[in-house]
Amino acid sequence: MQFALVPAGDFLMGSPASEVGREAQEVQHSVHISHPFYVGRYEVTQRQWQRVMGSNPSWFQRCGPDCPVERVNWYEIQTFVARLNRGLAPPLRLPTEAEWEYACRAGTTMPFHMGANLTTSEANYDGGGPYPGFPKGEFRRTPVKVGTFPPNAFGLYDMHGNVWEWMEDWHCPYPAGPATDPLGGKCATTFKVIRGGSWYFGADSARCAFRYTHRPQDRGFSLGFRLVRDAG
Repeated sequence: MQFALVPAGDFLMGSPASEVGREAQEVQHSVHISHPFYVGRYEVTQRQWQRVMGSNPSWFQRCGPDCPVERVNWYEIQTFVARLNRGLAPPLRLPTEAEWEYACRAGTTMPFHMGANLTTSEANYDGGGPYPGFPKGEFRRTPVKVGTFPPNAFGLYDMHGNVWEWMEDWHCPYPAGPATDPLGGKCATTFKVIRGGSWYFGADSARCAFRYTHRPQDRGFSLGFRLVRDAG
């Protein structure tokens, strides 16, 4: 796996009231990321999962070993991570929701890290559902090889589209005010957060601020992940 170093810093998490497609839960608030951390440049691939787990659960195996692994649930990812972490320090883990959005934005403030719109030449999503006000694009009907599209300013690929990415967080309301290194702890929910959109969903779901959910036991043909680790 290849990782990019993301610096500590501050950002506005969530979306402004003016953002098209905004949901009420995307309450904009100040977040401080207190330490640098490494983020996987790519979503975890079928090849990597097969090597660690000895099997490939992906629906789209025909996509190839360098396509993202999918049909993995949150609990199975914990097993995958535990096997990788034998003798490894600091350990690999799923990102927090705040870390993911900070890394996705890479210093930007627009709906997408590339600006006000997301085209299907920039990310793999259902082009039949373009961002409102923009033309339709291609619908590939499958994930694609990781790294097919240009990275963001932090050198991270496929932060928009391809497969949804599981977060460490439970789907809890955002804090009422500024926060430092927030983590959605166990609240009155049975859902985990997923981020980034996928090949099966439209552009709106791929916005930096968009929050979606699944039960941690769920599998799906557009559910994948990437890993992070602290910088030490």
